[in-house]
Amino acid sequence: MTDLAEPLAPTAGDKPRSSAVPVTVKKDWATDQEVRWCPGCGDYSILTAVQMLMPELGAARDDTVFVSGIGCSSRFPYYMNTYGMHSIHGRAPAIATGLAVSRPDLHVWVITGDGDALSIGGNHLLHALRRNVNVTIILFNNQIYGLTKGQYSPTSETGKVTKSTPFGSLDHPYNPISLALGAEATFVARTHDMDRKHMMETFKAAYEHKGAALVEVYQNCNVFNDGAFEAILAKDARPNMLIPLRHGEPIRFGPAAEHGVVIEDGHARVVEVADVGEDALVVHDAHRSDPSLAFALSRLSSGANAPTPVGVFRAVERAEYGSLVNAQVAAAVEAKGPGDLAKLLTSGPTWSVG
Repeated sequence: MTDLAEPLAPTAGDKPRSSAVPVTVKKDWATDQEVRWCPGCGDYSILTAVQMLMPELGAARDDTVFVSGIGCSSRFPYYMNTYGMHSIHGRAPAIATGLAVSRPDLHVWVITGDGDALSIGGNHLLHALRRNVNVTIILFNNQIYGLTKGQYSPTSETGKVTKSTPFGSLDHPYNPISLALGAEATFVARTHDMDRKHMMETFKAAYEHKGAALVEVYQNCNVFNDGAFEAILAKDARPNMLIPLRHGEPIRFGPAAEHGVVIEDGHARVVEVADVGEDALVVHDAHRSDPSLAFALSRLSSGANAPTPVGVFRAVERAEYGSLVNAQVAAAVEAKGPGDLAKLLTSGPTWSVG
């Protein structure tokens, strides 16, 4: 992690800042810090995908910030050779909001987990999404608290036996995609840690979106929740269990694209294409202003044991929060002149101590 107040030291790929964005390679985005995740953790795959993606984006390290909360995933900023902040539990979206609004020239990423974002941080996440703050949020979902050694999380399935639920969890789990769509996030997607290419494609689409973008990543915790997504992510299971969402195309999947999705009475349902015909299949429209279709698709699977959509559920345009705030401030200054901070601070009752 690097202090925003100081310029980054040049690396092999850097050119003078007066020229175009420096050409970089993966190693330019990696720090000298030892990566301290458990061997075999899915976090390594996500980190590699992001470090490989940044040069493809033509991004500049000086213009990039990673903000995280608390949890295994939240060590991420230590391993990215950019500006960054390892903040406090659940508050990464709030801190990132302040940064994105005050520094619209930066690309702000939020790295969080299912416990960090959806428990103590749930309120902050919802407001960042509904406001459409210009941040890219990657939510690592392993359905467990890994850093604190295996307690159930807000995405753990009902009946989950853990150290904190020895008789099985009674809680109904969150569906992060449904939650984001309910907040009317303008970009919502899902990927998984077993497919680097798909991760990179999804992260790129989120990065290029203007506004709040949330990407849920199914990520395996091989120590405290190993195999949580095995039923859908095992190599031989994926063709029949992962439903690729491609804008403008009928939703089909399977080794021979023999399965499909239809919408009936507002609900999405998996069918056999041979039974209904291709014309009956729903054509995915990620740009549809009404989020109801995306929401219906998010409800196709209630856990990790049924065919599950992956890809971009929703990508629509809406005014970005920072632009609105800064335009409002500019209008106020034009109408009333610049503010006087000292006058504001002493405008009400004041007193001296000592």
